[in-house]
Amino acid sequence: MVKEVLGSPRNPKQEVQALQDTIYVIGGKWKLPIINSLCNGHRRFMDIERSIPGISPRMLSRELKELEANEIIRRTADPDTPGIVEYSVTDYCYSFSDIILEMIKWGKSHRTRIKKILKE
Repeated sequence: MVKEVLGSPRNPKQEVQALQDTIYVIGGKWKLPIINSLCNGHRRFMDIERSIPGISPRMLSRELKELEANEIIRRTADPDTPGIVEYSVTDYCYSFSDIILEMIKWGKSHRTRIKKILKE
């Protein structure tokens, strides 16, 4: 699988560009917590905001717009009820769910490792 992804011969410039593209779309302090919140069933702006400690309404609004622009989430306004907006993840978002699960797994393992080191 490594050769499939990286190619042979390897192209370091292309690899760095792909990493930068990924980090641009899902990087930063808030994007993954927002995606996680949506995957946990929070659909409305206030519900998402409440589920993420420390995020400001302004930052949440900005990050939601960026995620929507990159087709990671969908914004749906209820035509019958003005002001009612819901957010949901797109099928495209699920295309990197394995990455997110691996990041959660690694993060849990890393936290355990660091706690163990600090106890010694």
